[in-house]
Amino acid sequence: MFAGPIRDAEDARRRARRVLPRLVFDYIDGAAGQEQGEAHNRALLRETRLQPRILQDVRDRRLSTKLFGQDFDLPVGIAPMGMCNLAWPGADLMLARLAAREGVPHGLSTVASTSMERVWSASEGRAWFQLYFSGAGDGTVKLVERAREVGYQTLVLTVDVPEVGRRPRELKQGFKMPFRMGPRTFTDFALHPRWSLTSLLRGAPSLGNFGPKDQARGFVFHRTESRAGADWTFFDRLRDMWPGALVVKGVLDPRDAAELQQRGADGIQVSSHGGRQLDGGVSPVEALPKIRAAVGAAFPVLYDSGLRSGEDVLKVLALGADFAFLGRPLQFAIAARQEQGLTEYWDSVKTELSIALAMTGLTDIAQASPAILSG
Repeated sequence: MFAGPIRDAEDARRRARRVLPRLVFDYIDGAAGQEQGEAHNRALLRETRLQPRILQDVRDRRLSTKLFGQDFDLPVGIAPMGMCNLAWPGADLMLARLAAREGVPHGLSTVASTSMERVWSASEGRAWFQLYFSGAGDGTVKLVERAREVGYQTLVLTVDVPEVGRRPRELKQGFKMPFRMGPRTFTDFALHPRWSLTSLLRGAPSLGNFGPKDQARGFVFHRTESRAGADWTFFDRLRDMWPGALVVKGVLDPRDAAELQQRGADGIQVSSHGGRQLDGGVSPVEALPKIRAAVGAAFPVLYDSGLRSGEDVLKVLALGADFAFLGRPLQFAIAARQEQGLTEYWDSVKTELSIALAMTGLTDIAQASPAILSG
């Protein structure tokens, strides 16, 4: 067995692969098609090089920032991820407590394993609610009203899933929610007893916002249903009804970014959904500078997809993002060492970001710009 603290994202992934059933690991780790899109995005991120500088007094460094009128201790948050409790029972609340402790936003997915009410409380008001359009939109509106009543101040509309992407690793493993316990799944779970026994004792993960009582109140959701009905008219309706900050996630075209800015979005999130939707789509790393140019210097631009380290975070900030969000590695860290592993991985990102800032001659994260990139 692995021993000692988690060192980085790859260490967390390697350990998680040993702990998790193949069915669950492939769901978290997998992407669309041949997974070339995510690999390409990671390659571009690796090829983006920081330019070290010398003889700068960088003893006092500031990583805090402000977004939508809120102060955050880091320019890094937790991306919305569905069914996190598959990684380990209680994962959603571990992430919420991390957000509260570290002073960062926690994106809670519509299809989280834990209700928006419980996460809002555990995050001490740091949670943002991520929204999927579904059906004709009536159920979506109900969710928005529920989030507002709970106290959420930031809504993140995810728009890059008009249809759920075809993910061959999920299909190969026969991933379904709830699980269908055939011979193959039974064997898979039996070979990973620590996860299986813990999950059995704590109860199988489910959709936290759509339990029996929620369904009785009209809150329903089907994971694979079409969301192709979402359009600009729905966005306008949502903008009119939501009083807080409205972010649109899954933007990769500068024309869409400019339109959203004009129609009243408070920010956009450049994202390829971690490569889980379109294998041959444009890379978020490629799209980011073009989108920044389209919306100007002052408009909030957020970023997720492919980030693994503090250096990755500084790179996307230099390319034009105001804020970055981590995804899969957080789940792997939880699977590997639960809340302790999550803290260890998060601390590694913070340390790397601070060191990278010093190495590029900066003392304030707000100073990140293309000037710190080589070439």
